Amino acid sequence: MANLTGCLRTLSLAALRRPRRNPGNPLLLCLATALFSTRLHLPPEHPNSPGDTELDLIPALVAQGRWGDPLLAALFSSALAPIKVSIVLRELREDPRSAFRFFVWAGNQTGFHHTVETYCVAAHVLFNGRMYSQAQQVLKELVLLPQALPDAVSVVDVLHATARDFGNPGYGVFDALFGVLTDLGLLEKASDCFYRMRTFRVLPKMRSCNNLLQRLAKSGNGDLSKRFFDDILRSNMAPTVFTFNIMIDFFCKEGDLKAAKGLFLRMKETGCLPDVVTYNSLIDGHGKHGELEEAERLLGEMKVAGCKPDVITYNALINCFCKFGNLPKAFGYLSEMKRNDVKPNVVTFSIFIDAFCKEGMMQEAVKFLVDMKVRGFTPNEFTYTSLIDGNCKAGNLKEALVLVDEMVQEGVELNVVTYTALVDGLCKAEKVVEAEEVLQDMERAGVAANQLVYTALIHGHFASKNMEKAVSLLTEMKGKGIKPDTSLYGTIIWGLCKDGRIDEAKHLVSEMDECGLKPNHVIYTTIMDACFKAGKSSEALGLLHKMLDRGMLPSIVTYCALVDGLCKQGSIREATYHFDKMRDLGLQPNVLAYTALIDGLCKNGCLGEAKKLFKEMAGNGMAPDKVAYTSLIDGHLKQGNLQEAFALKDKMTENGLRLDLHGYTSFIWGFCNHDQMQEARSMMAEMISNGVHPDIAVYNCLISKYQKLGNMDEVLNLQNDMSRRGVIPRPKDDAVASDHC
Repeated sequence: MANLTGCLRTLSLAALRRPRRNPGNPLLLCLATALFSTRLHLPPEHPNSPGDTELDLIPALVAQGRWGDPLLAALFSSALAPIKVSIVLRELREDPRSAFRFFVWAGNQTGFHHTVETYCVAAHVLFNGRMYSQAQQVLKELVLLPQALPDAVSVVDVLHATARDFGNPGYGVFDALFGVLTDLGLLEKASDCFYRMRTFRVLPKMRSCNNLLQRLAKSGNGDLSKRFFDDILRSNMAPTVFTFNIMIDFFCKEGDLKAAKGLFLRMKETGCLPDVVTYNSLIDGHGKHGELEEAERLLGEMKVAGCKPDVITYNALINCFCKFGNLPKAFGYLSEMKRNDVKPNVVTFSIFIDAFCKEGMMQEAVKFLVDMKVRGFTPNEFTYTSLIDGNCKAGNLKEALVLVDEMVQEGVELNVVTYTALVDGLCKAEKVVEAEEVLQDMERAGVAANQLVYTALIHGHFASKNMEKAVSLLTEMKGKGIKPDTSLYGTIIWGLCKDGRIDEAKHLVSEMDECGLKPNHVIYTTIMDACFKAGKSSEALGLLHKMLDRGMLPSIVTYCALVDGLCKQGSIREATYHFDKMRDLGLQPNVLAYTALIDGLCKNGCLGEAKKLFKEMAGNGMAPDKVAYTSLIDGHLKQGNLQEAFALKDKMTENGLRLDLHGYTSFIWGFCNHDQMQEARSMMAEMISNGVHPDIAVYNCLISKYQKLGNMDEVLNLQNDMSRRGVIPRPKDDAVASDHC
C-alpha cells in the first residue's frame, strides 16, 4: 500500500512539473522506484522540501559546488529524495563531472540510500560523458551493495528502462555492467545478464563475452560454459577464433574429444581459421588420452595449414609420448624442435626429467638437470618435485634431501606433492619419526596436508608396527576436514585385521557406510580372511552374504580366502561347493584357489580328488606352485605312497622348484613312519646342503623314532646337533612334531 501511495505521489509531481527533454516514461520509472527503493514507508512531503520549481535550481547549485545551500540540504528531507536525485542526475547529463560529484555527495548524506534507478541513471550519464572508469565504479558499487537487491536480470531491466531518457539505447553501459559482473567473479549472474540483454537486443561486445567464457571454462563449470557458448551462437554473434579456442581447449581438458573435434569442424565451416592455439589444444588433448596417432596427424594438418608449431606444440607431443613410455619418439620431437629453431624451455626439460624419474633412470635425469642449468634455466617446483620423488622411490633418500636443500636455497617453495614424496620416501626408509617432522614443517610453511600425505604416514606406521599411531592419524586427518577415501580405509582395515583387531575393522566399515563410502570386495575379503584365521568361520560367511545382499559379486581373491579359510576349518565339502560356485559365475580359479583346495583335500584324506584337481590345474595352463606340490607330496606320504611322492619331487625339480622346510619335513616323516631311517637322514643331509635349515619339528620327528627303535646314540647325536645349530626346543614343539611323527 505504501509503495502504491508513493507511485501516485510521484505521478502527481511529474504532472505538475514543466515538460523536460526526453522525460521518459514516468510510470515505468515510478514502478522501478517502487520495486527497488530501499524505503518501505513514504511519509508526507516535508514542508521545506524543494518543490518542482526549486528543483530546477539544484543543477546550477551543484555545478557551482554550493553544497551547503539550504535548498540542497532540503532535498533529502523528503521520502521522495531518491526520485528527486534521479531527476537532478538527468538534468546534469550535459555536465557528467558535476553529476558524478553530486552522486557521490548524495550517497554520503545521512539517512539517504541510492536506489537501483539512481545508480542506473548515474551510469548512463557518466558513460555518455565518456567517464567510463567512473561509470564502472558506480555499476560495481551497485552490484556489491550489502543490502538485499534484485538479481542481475532486474538490474538490466532498470538499466534498459532508464536508457530511453538519453536518446540512445546505451549499448556501452550494458557491456560495462556485463564486464563488471564478470570481473567480480559473479559468473552465473553475468550469464543471466547476457540472456536478459538478448531480449532487449543490447548485447555486450564479443571481447567481453570471450572474457566470461574463459572464466567459466577455467572455473570448471562445464554446464554453464556450454550454455553460455550456445547463447552466443543463438544470438547471431560472430564468434572469434579466441571464442572457439576457449571451448575447444575446455572440451579437450574435460576429455570430451568428440565435442572438441565437432567444434573444430564447425569453426572451419564458419570461415574462422584455426590458429596455433587451436591445434595446440587438440594435440595436447588427444595426446593425454593416448590418441597419439591423431595427435601426430593434427601436427601434420597444422603444418599444411601454415601454422608453425611452437614450443607449446612440441612440449605437448613430448609430454604425451613420455607419458605413454615412448621416449625415443619424444627425443625425435626434441630433435625436430632444434631443426626448426624452436628453443626448448624449462617445461621441455622438466617433462624429460619427470619421465626419466618415473622410469627409474636417475642418471639421465641428473644429466638433463645439469644441461638445463647450463642453458640458463632455473628448475621450477615441478622439476625439483620430480627429482625428489624419483630419488625417494629409488631409495636415494640422501640425494632427495640434498635436492630439498637446493630447492629452498633457490627460493623455490615446496608444494604438497614435494612434501608427499618426502614423507613417502622417509616412511619407506623406515624413518617414520623424520616423516612426522616433515609433516610439521609442512604445516608451519602453510601447506595443507592432503590425503596422500596421511596415507604415506599411515603406511609407514603400519610397517613399523605402530598400529595405535596409524589409527590416531586417521582421527587426526578427519579432524582437519580431510576425508579418507575407500583405499585409505582399506589400508587401515587391513592393518587392523593383520593385528587381529577384527571388531575395530568392522567398526570402520560401519563408519564408511555413514560417510557414504561403499566398502569394496577387497575390504570385505580382508575382514573375511581375518575371521577365518581367528576361527570365526560363521562371521566370515556372514560377510559373504552381506556382500551378496549389497549386489557385490565376490572376486577371485574373495573365493580364494573363502576356500582357504573353510579348508583350514576342516569344512572341505563347503570349500568345494564355493570352488564350484566360483566357476559357475564364470570366474576362472587361479593358482591360489587351486592350491588352497588341493591342500585342504590332502589334509582331509581326499587324495584322489586332490590329484584330479592338480591335473586339471595343469591342464588349464596354470603351473602348480611349490605349495600345491608340497601338499600333494604330503598327502601321498601320509598314505604311504613314497614312489608317487618322489615322482612329484622330481617333477618339481624339472619345473625349477625346490622343496622347502615343509616339503622336507613331510619326506623325513614318511621315511620315519616306514622305518627307513637311512633315507630319512639322507633327506636331512640334502635339506641342509640346499640351504634349508631343519627346525625343531624335524629333529623331534627323528629323535622320537630313534627312541622307539631304542637307538639312544643317534638320539644323543641329534640332540648335540640341535644344540650346535642353535635349535632350542619350546613347549609347543612336541605338538608340532607329533603332527608328523
